[in-house]
Amino acid sequence: MSTVALASSGLCVGKNLTEDGSTMIGGAGDEPSSHWLVLEPRQTHEQGAMISVGITSDADMPGVLSEVPQVPETSKFLSHYYSEWAGFPAPLTNGGLNEHQVAARDIWAPSREELITMTPNPQTGGPQYSDLSRIIMQRATTAQEAVEVIGGLIDEYGYQTYGGNSHLIADPNECWVLLEFAGGQGLWIAQRLGADDVKFLYPGYILDLPADWEESGDYLASPNFVSFAVEQGWYDPDAGVPFNVNTVYGEGEGKAESVEFWEDMVRSMAPISLEEMMSFVRDPRISLDSTGYGEVAQLRAGLESELAVLWAAPTNSSISPFVPYYIGIESIPPEFSYHRYLSEGEASRFQDTAFQVQEGTDFAFREFKRLMYLACERPDEYYPMVRAALEGFESRLRDDQTYIESTARALMKSGNRDLAVRFLTDYSMERSMEALRMGQALADGIEAHMRVVYGLRPPEEEVDRGKPWCEEPLVQSRR
Repeated sequence: MSTVALASSGLCVGKNLTEDGSTMIGGAGDEPSSHWLVLEPRQTHEQGAMISVGITSDADMPGVLSEVPQVPETSKFLSHYYSEWAGFPAPLTNGGLNEHQVAARDIWAPSREELITMTPNPQTGGPQYSDLSRIIMQRATTAQEAVEVIGGLIDEYGYQTYGGNSHLIADPNECWVLLEFAGGQGLWIAQRLGADDVKFLYPGYILDLPADWEESGDYLASPNFVSFAVEQGWYDPDAGVPFNVNTVYGEGEGKAESVEFWEDMVRSMAPISLEEMMSFVRDPRISLDSTGYGEVAQLRAGLESELAVLWAAPTNSSISPFVPYYIGIESIPPEFSYHRYLSEGEASRFQDTAFQVQEGTDFAFREFKRLMYLACERPDEYYPMVRAALEGFESRLRDDQTYIESTARALMKSGNRDLAVRFLTDYSMERSMEALRMGQALADGIEAHMRVVYGLRPPEEEVDRGKPWCEEPLVQSRR
């Protein structure tokens, strides 16, 4: 049986399989709402401070809002936020990159039907996927610590779900994959990935556990992870077969054929370059109209925290360029920050005057959506030109990196950290605006050419040209 899935994806490549010895992680988020880039500063919090977590009664699987304690200090991080998913309070996030070079992606991972059925209605408390994604950006200094933070919160406060979820978390040394399951039982498990491993989550998965998994140090799990399955009759520890996580708590024994295809391809191409990693995330089979952004993080041991960099595309990266944003920067261009477009409730109220100047700027997310819709009309003719422009722009930015890092490092070593921060901020700001103007010029050119040569097709004159590249998702088939 095969089904089509439009959902977030994540890819992690171990440091022994990359050109420069970095751990690389990348992916895309699929949510049909407004998306924008955020730089959250390092912050201190008063003793006893709390944060709101959870789901409301508006969710498909309703829950309740509750509070968990905040830590005294939270880390600086970069992330994409988005504005809407019914019952999940905005702004939402799938991860990002923090000042300790912990990077994370959040990916769907379905639970078995019995777990969906037994999930309390309403769910009784604890964080949901976005809460956990934000919290690990705020608190974790390593990928393993991020797993421990998530597991600790679920064990103590519970977990509220939309049906099952996973996190792909990386640092310069390793990646971890963590699965959370529906059912209201606080079930979760995490697996350490080695320097020679490749993991593509679409959806998230963990397969057979080794016999010594609890003692190996490569797995962490909720205390009831095996015992609950035994109680339900889903696993017999005396049967002599491994505990297959997908079989016991997920939807099937194997992984999707498309997942295996991507993982095999990445391994065969090792060592992987930054350019190739961007190309994987950009592939039109997973970077769709529903995709809100693209991210790639290149995590390098011994790097100054200011130089940790998140390559971010303002909407799906098949149609928009990756721009480097350093943790050391002080601001995000207003054109890449929050705007009202596709945000819930904005059609029923007037503009907030506090945001009127920001709202008056071009919105990068919307501008590249315009380019996508125009290029999709005649993809065979227009998309190769767009793709060549994106890749040419990014090639120049990748070539800049040695100079940018060397200059910033020299300024910091000479005691001019403030100048280094300004230098990095100016560079990311300028490249962001250059990317936006390029996208606008491409869209203007395609529109002008289409208007003169073909005319602008009205909606009622839909022409069946087959599925354009932006509507061809990977097919999920399980074995």
